[in-house]
Amino acid sequence: MAVSSIVLNKNPVQPLGRSIDVTGSSRPDLDGEIRDGRHLMTVRVYYEDTDFSGIVYHANYLRFMERGRTNHLRLLGAGHRTLFEEAQQEAPGFAFVVRSMQIEFVKPARMDDVLEIATAPLEVKGASVVLHQRVERDEETLVEATVQVAFVSGGRARPIPKALRAAMKADRDTSGAD
Repeated sequence: MAVSSIVLNKNPVQPLGRSIDVTGSSRPDLDGEIRDGRHLMTVRVYYEDTDFSGIVYHANYLRFMERGRTNHLRLLGAGHRTLFEEAQQEAPGFAFVVRSMQIEFVKPARMDDVLEIATAPLEVKGASVVLHQRVERDEETLVEATVQVAFVSGGRARPIPKALRAAMKADRDTSGAD
């Protein structure tokens, strides 16, 4: 018996063996969206994200925020794979590295909570960007962080590629951040 599609909760899902995009291009169902100058992404808390007491282990918030930063770049048109390929010509061996992070843990998240990760650029410089990130549950702030990310190549800070810097500045301008 051949199956043309699998149905879960009345939503068709593409079965294995069919064409699935694995190029790193944007998928709103996975990557979130940019709205009002902020990247918004939903994350569900799984058992593996929690400690023995059933609350999210503190280091996992860093993972959630890293996904938010990565998907923010992807939606700006700078998916990691594409960015790596293009930047290798301009700045071989480049990387984005977290230079500093100030983080405040306000309230805990628990297993099965649905969290929203918000990422907004505060300042875009030549070789770095400062981002404000917030983890919320039902519009209640759980974790808040300010993150400075530097663009590095050959062990030294280098200018962020112009197209990416311009996209981040344009995104910042629509957020109303000063």
